[in-house]
This record gives sequence, C-alpha cells and structure tokens, in this order.
Amino acid sequence: MLNVSQFAILLPLRLLPWPWARSWHNTGVRLSKGAFGTLLILMCQWFAPTRLVVTFEQEGPGALTEEQIKDVVQHDDSGRVQLNLPQKAVIIANHQMYADWWYAWCLCYFMGTHRDIFIVLKKSLKWLPVIGWGMQFFDFIFLARSWAADRLYLVEKLASLGRHAEERDTPFTFVLYPEGTLYSADTRPISKKYADKIGIPDLNYALLPRSTGLLYSLRALAPRIPNLQLIDITVAYPGIEPFGYGQSYYTLRSIFVDRVPPPAVHMHIRVFDVTHGVPIGDVSQTNPAALPSGSSDAAQQPLEVEVPEAERETFDLWLRERWHEKDAFLAHYLEAHTFSPSLEKSPPTVIPLELKHYREVLDAFAFFVPAVLGYFGSKL
Repeated sequence: MLNVSQFAILLPLRLLPWPWARSWHNTGVRLSKGAFGTLLILMCQWFAPTRLVVTFEQEGPGALTEEQIKDVVQHDDSGRVQLNLPQKAVIIANHQMYADWWYAWCLCYFMGTHRDIFIVLKKSLKWLPVIGWGMQFFDFIFLARSWAADRLYLVEKLASLGRHAEERDTPFTFVLYPEGTLYSADTRPISKKYADKIGIPDLNYALLPRSTGLLYSLRALAPRIPNLQLIDITVAYPGIEPFGYGQSYYTLRSIFVDRVPPPAVHMHIRVFDVTHGVPIGDVSQTNPAALPSGSSDAAQQPLEVEVPEAERETFDLWLRERWHEKDAFLAHYLEAHTFSPSLEKSPPTVIPLELKHYREVLDAFAFFVPAVLGYFGSKL
C-alpha cells in the first residue's frame, strides 16, 4: 500500500513542473520514508522483540566526554530514550548479517532521522517489484559495484542530497558499510588475501574496509554540509561464538518468521567531525553549488576533483586504523561482554525497540488510507 501511494500521489507530483509540486513531493517522500521506518520498529515490537544496548567511546579516537554523553542520551517524562546524535551525519559500521541495515534504521528512529535516511543498495535490487520501486521513491542509491560506473553517479547523487538537506535545513543520515559485504566464511579468505598482498595484519572479527567509496562520499558531502559528522558504530550480537558468523545465527527468516531475534543488539558509538577529525583531503576546489555535469546550469567549478594518491593513502590508513580498533572492541566484547575495559563500570543505555507513542501505529499504517477510502467509496 505504501508503494501504491507512492505511484498514485508522489509520482504525479514529481512530474509536475511547479515548485509547490516539488515541495509537496519532497514532503511526501519524507512522510513515506518515516512511515516505513516506524513500521520497522513496530515489526520488531510485535514479532521480534529485542533492544539496543548503546555505549559511547570515552577514551580513544571519536570519544565523547561525560557531559556530551549526558547531552546525547535524553529521557522524556515516560522514561523513553531520545538520542541527540548529530542530525547531519554519515553512519558507518561493521557488517555481520542482512538485518544490520534494519537495526541501523531503528537507531535512526531514536535519533529522529528515520525520515531522512539514505542507504546504498545493489543495483540488481532497483527494479525488484514493490521493494525496489519503493526504495527508488526513497531516493536510495543503487550501485553496480563497479567503481568506474559508480563514481560519478555516487558523487552527483550525494552532492544533490546534501545540498538539498542543507538548503531545507532537514536532517540527513547516509548509511554505508565500508566492508562492502558480510563478514562470513566466504569473505574472510578474500580479506586475508588482500591483507597479505599489501603486507598488513588481517582482522579477526571483521573484514578490511574498502576506503574509496567512503572517501568520495565524504568529499561530496562535506562542502555541502559544513557541520557533517561521521558516526562510527561497532555492532555485536550476543550468543555468537568467537570466529563465528552472525548470518549463521540470525537471518531475516529466523528473526521475523521463526521469531528468534537476537536478545540484544550491542552498538558502540564514536563520533568524528568530518572537517577537522577525518583526513578527507583538500576539498577547497570543490564548488558546493555545482550541479551535475548534464545540467545546462552547471557551474564552472567542478562538482568533484580527482583525489591525489597521497590523500587516498592517508585516508585508507586512517580507516584501517579505525577498523583495527573495531576488531579490538569485538575481541573484548566476546571475552567480557563489553567493548572496552573503560566501559565495564559504566552502565549502557538500553533502548527497547518499541514505538515511543501508541499513536505512531497510525504513522506506520497511514498509507493504507487510500485503500480504506476506496473501500468505503465503493460501498457508497
């Protein structure tokens, strides 16, 4: 019904040339995306109950002070948690199973950015009936996994989304998994082969990250969103044995059909300021107002400039260091059920995956309204 509403309401608005139609279309996209995000929470609440167990780095890179953590974790009068994390951010995380994106969207619900989330998907999913069509209306990014084919499209898409978010002063959350695929028995040998090739230690509980896509994404967004933040999440699931694979324990089928969800989803969060804390290189030659190359109004300055090899290597090293730290977090979690010794005496923030208010059930099913109206209209 959500997809039917997108075709019936949003598509005609998108095709109309008037500014008010485009504005209504953008509002409709946010509402439909918010309805879907709310539905994800509701599906967990009804069919696969679990909770987020959130901790924050307090010592190493990306650490937050105690005062900052108090500002981030807020409770309303009913004790429900709201996470005041950056409203314009890129989220990166390790990738263990297909439900990772589901729980990332649930986190965004408690951040208040579930209406403004953007995710990278395989291009083969773009025309999948209903699901693929709906994700196209959500302005998700579909990549062919060929950098030669994806580079310009990714930069143009993110530059446009980032510029519009800044102009409209709306939240913006871009979710990316730098490992590119799941940590599994099939992908571990590939990661080790690459580590041996470049002469670096391999990881035990994650795959070596691919830095190119993330680097170009940050370089496309940073000039358009001056206060852009990078939220790095280390995700762990209870019950997985050392050197085990999350997808072998929890699948979308086992979670939502067999109703055996992970008892908790542990998330350890670090926050980096992209402009001052992440070595994305020199973006001063990038024109924040530049339009895609096919536009007749494209500005003279380039949408993006080629990244020098030295800057790529610097960022690649920085990202690998973060992933080695992430690997250490996961190792300590498997041993002590906490990500770091400094957290053993600090209580985590526990967030049940439930709607904040019962009235939000109406948000989740709002797009059934056309069917209800049609039904009663036919009776009349």
